[in-house]
Parts: sequence; C-alpha cells; structure tokens
Amino acid sequence: MILKERVAIVTGAGSGIGRAGARILAREGASVVIADRRPAAGEETAAIISGAGGKAIAVATDVTDQAQLENLVKCTIDTYGRIDILHSHAGIQVEGPLLEVDPAGMDESWELNVKAHFALARLVTPHMIAQGGGSVIVTSSNSGVFHDHGMIAYATSKHAVIAMTKQMAIDYGKYNIRFNALCPGWVDTPFNEPYIKQMGGRAAIEAYVKEKIPMGRWATAEEIAEGILFLASDRSSFMTGHALVIDGGECIF
Repeated sequence: MILKERVAIVTGAGSGIGRAGARILAREGASVVIADRRPAAGEETAAIISGAGGKAIAVATDVTDQAQLENLVKCTIDTYGRIDILHSHAGIQVEGPLLEVDPAGMDESWELNVKAHFALARLVTPHMIAQGGGSVIVTSSNSGVFHDHGMIAYATSKHAVIAMTKQMAIDYGKYNIRFNALCPGWVDTPFNEPYIKQMGGRAAIEAYVKEKIPMGRWATAEEIAEGILFLASDRSSFMTGHALVIDGGECIF
C-alpha cells in the first residue's frame, strides 16, 4: 500500500469523484477524513471505506464556512496528529453566458471554486510545513485549460484556481509541499446537470460526448481517482504546479 500511515482530507467526498478519490486513498493505506456538507452522504462514504477494511471518519463541512473548515482541520489533527494529503475537491457549476449569469451566481462560483480552496489550503499548509511536506490537490476542470460555451462563471473560476495552485507551488516547494490541480473532463454525475441544461438536455450532451471527445465516451469516477492517487502519492514526488488533465482528449480536439 503506497499511502500507508498517511492521513488525507477529502472535501466533497460524499459522492462522485470525491467519493471515488477517498476510496482509492483508503485502499492504498491512508486514513481518510471525509468532508461533505451533507452529513448522511459523508457518513455513507466513511461506512463504505470502513466496510472494505479501510480507515475513515466523516466530518460534516460546508467549505464556504471558515469556522467549519477550522473544525475540519482540528478534528483531523486531534484524531490522527498530522495531515499528509489534502484533496480540496468540492465545487459548483453555475451555467450561462455573461448576460444570463446573475452577479450572485458569479460570486457563488468564486466563493466555492476558488476562495474555499484558498481558505482550506491556508489552514493545512502550516501543519505540512511543520511535518516536513505534503501533497495538496485542488480540483479544477479541463474547463480550466480551455473554454466552454455559455459557462463564464464556471470557466473563469476554474482558470483562476489553476493559477492559484501554481502560485502556491512556487511559494511552498521549498517546504517539500506539492500543489497540483486535477482537471477532469466529463464524468456522468449529477454535478454536470447545469451544463447539460445549458446544452439543451440529455440527448445533446450524449451527442457532444460522442462527437467532441476523441475517446468517444464519458470517464468513470474511478478513472479520475487513479489520477488523484498519482498526485497524492510519491509516484508524483517531483511534480508540482501541474494541471493534470484527464478528459479523453476533449481539450485538444
């Protein structure tokens, strides 16, 4: 197990990519702290991991609430004594072009897709400095390396979080802390409903996937989780400031 005796926090881990990532980290030996704003979903992920022989606890957390982030980090340190891995994953899609996105929608996108990652990394980094290193993975999107039609709030925030991750990598590499961005493509989860609505419904997105993604299909959450494991582990020990795109070739088509 390549993550034996390491401790990981995963936000947005109650479903989808977050859950798949938490499961693979636990499978490889990490003790995982499951953070999700839906208590039942977080507890379910923790139960799945425990049922498979792994170690996990759930801490209900709204990542836009500073006090709850502080509690998440405190619970992790109180329980396990260290933080080796942070996968800051929770995010939101706000659909629409410039004239259709309410300013509150842009604010919400920025709050969750950028500021929350900043706030949690800021809390975790001192612990990683003190212990001599760590790996921080921030979820962006392949929309952070190219652009989507009619998704100004989402694409803007996802580009910004890649820039922020690169800046943190520059500033904290000397402490042996690696910061990388995870950039998934299309995974068939409820997270994508706003963009599917924007495109015109299910038939439209299925046609897009077949036509515009060179591999002609959706990714599975488990395929994205393999990238999470790579970035969390020593397999990527000399990689920092990188945006790892896993999208079946969509962004180069």
